[in-house]
Amino acid sequence: MNQDFKSCLDKKKLYKSDGAKALAAKEIKSAIGDFDDAKFSFSKGRYKWATIQAYYSMFHAARALLYSQGYRERGHRCVAIGIEHLFGSEKVLDMKWVRSLHNAMSLREDADYADEYSKEGAEASVVNAEGFLKEAKKILKGNK
Repeated sequence: MNQDFKSCLDKKKLYKSDGAKALAAKEIKSAIGDFDDAKFSFSKGRYKWATIQAYYSMFHAARALLYSQGYRERGHRCVAIGIEHLFGSEKVLDMKWVRSLHNAMSLREDADYADEYSKEGAEASVVNAEGFLKEAKKILKGNK
């Protein structure tokens, strides 16, 4: 077992939940809404918000994936670690999407906390959110 994943479990930042699977559909809807908002913000030159919204699209899609495996989370980092362990290392999700989630998280933190963002970063986040969302939907469809 991946040490980071084990640490998230030990610290109760990831935990098994009987009701988690029922929440996956709600999370994917949130991901779609955030992605639509990110595209709109980008089209209006609101690069900070596009960056943040694109990340949240990926975050909610990642949560949907975690939920589909019966896990809940407390903390953004453990969502990414959980996705990497449960889907990336199992080759269900290409590791490029795991890396793009980590990258989007960093760009979101820079935009949110340091007010540092760019058109290029926003564009990369929106493009990656679209791909991540597409892959998450494909995986979720296969889990039914």
